Amino acid sequence: MDAFLDGLMEGMEIAFSPVGSVILPGFKDNIKGYNARYLFTAGPKVATSAIFSNGGLDVQGKAISDWDTRVSFSTPAALRQFLLSKDQDILDSILKNEVEVDGNLAMIYKFGYISRNLLGRLGIKQG
Repeated sequence: MDAFLDGLMEGMEIAFSPVGSVILPGFKDNIKGYNARYLFTAGPKVATSAIFSNGGLDVQGKAISDWDTRVSFSTPAALRQFLLSKDQDILDSILKNEVEVDGNLAMIYKFGYISRNLLGRLGIKQG
């Protein structure tokens, strides 16, 4: 698994846990009532799944078959660039052949928003 994606997912999982609610008050509001199943792939060896349900997040370091949205990046670097971009122009990434999306594009923007919100709260600089 890609170290960046692994770290981001683990950070999100903690942020949405009861401990995270104390450390990052209000952050869990981002997923109130949100149920979604994401599959991220980046290159041939990276697969991570994120399952949002019941106000929590379950991260799995493997591909799930029953995803709502699948995002396949050409490389782990393309994934990092998209998630850290302030603009998050998924169409530009598609035109550059860096990403392929199956499912609801709005869900990609939601995940990106949650990612950037967490990174911002942690003081991690974003592109």
